[in-house]
Order: sequence, then structure tokens, then C-alpha cells
Amino acid sequence: MNIAFFINSILLGVGLAMDAFSVSAANGLHEPLMRAKKEYGIAGTFAFFQFLMPMTGWICVHTIVEHFRKVEQFVPWIALILLAYIGGSMILEGVRNEEAEEAPALTKGTLLVQGIATSIDALSVGFTIEDYGAATALTCSLIIAAVTFVICAAGVKIGKRFGTILSGKASILGGCILIGIGIEILIGHMV
Repeated sequence: MNIAFFINSILLGVGLAMDAFSVSAANGLHEPLMRAKKEYGIAGTFAFFQFLMPMTGWICVHTIVEHFRKVEQFVPWIALILLAYIGGSMILEGVRNEEAEEAPALTKGTLLVQGIATSIDALSVGFTIEDYGAATALTCSLIIAAVTFVICAAGVKIGKRFGTILSGKASILGGCILIGIGIEILIGHMV
């Protein structure tokens, strides 16, 4: 491991964290009064999945690569469906609760689905780090997770700030952002 490895891992983390950043900001928009513990829980969830998926991809390359390649073409569709469902739910919630003073809390189940949906494309990173040994792949994945945590914590804070400003329309905007991310993932993989 040298300095280029660490720089590449950090840049990989930044690239992978962009979808999670956007969803974190949407969560902050959705719940502008959330406590710091929950903010870090959101960032931690995204960081965990951004760690898990590249390692899972790396393991797949070294064990069941042919089976994974068959499923890989469906990854963008899965992400789109999950994000469209969550985003659509947020939009409906926002439309139904326009008069409500406070948006309903983000559930652990919803956060889990968001974590999976935004990191599922990181499975492919396992293919790009296939020549790494186990310790190097683990280190790379940990760096990606750390970068994701920092970026997502910032995303939640930014979303909270704008969520307070936008008030009742924040859920609708957050839902639209999630659906847009799902579409972006699909189009990015098709091009």
C-alpha cells in the first residue's frame, strides 16, 4: 500500500458516496429537527453499506464471479425501484401532510433500504479491486466507508438546514431527489 493507493481509495469513496450524500440531504430535508445521534446513525448506515458492497463484490470475484455477472445487469433496476418507492412514499407523505408542522420520522427500515439502494452499484467496485489481497481490499473498503461517513454527515446537515427553510415542502423535494437519483443510476449504467 502506497500513497497512490490511499488517494485512489479516497477518490473511489467520494465517487461512490455521491448518491448516498444526496439521499442523506433528502433525509435532512425530510426531518429538519432530527437529533445529532440520528444524523450520525444515517451517515453510519450509508458508510456501512459502502464498506460492505465493495467487499461483497471482491468476494464474489474470488468465488462466484460467473453467477454475479448474470445478476449485475439488474443492479441499476433494483436501485431505481427501491429509490422510486421510497421517494414516492415521501412525496405522498408530503402532499398528505402539507398542513403538518413536523414531518414524520425516518424509520430504520426505510434507512436500511436507502443504504442498500445507494450502495448496490458499489458491488461492481469488487471487480475493480479484484487484484488486491484480502487486507488491501479491506483497507480500501474501510477508506470508502470513512469518506462516505463524512460526506453523508455533511449531507444530512445541509438537508436539515434547507429543510427548516423549506418547511412543509421538504418531503416532496426529498422524494423527488430520491427518484431522480434512481433514474440517474439507471441511465448511468445504460450509457
